[in-house]
Amino acid sequence: MATITTISQSVGANRIVPTVAIPYPVGNPALEEEKENELRHTLVKHALDILAKEVTEPPLIYSKN
Repeated sequence: MATITTISQSVGANRIVPTVAIPYPVGNPALEEEKENELRHTLVKHALDILAKEVTEPPLIYSKN
């Protein structure tokens, strides 16, 4: 599946968090419910964490690591 990273770059987003896929940006229906909830929590927390970082030059792509 494709991610939305390249689209985000093309419109000038200054903070980009790679996620699962375009149809499932904060989830993965192939996972069991508990694992999917953990994934969602991790992705949303990661996105909130990078909002606190200063942007020095767009785009900044943050991995999940």
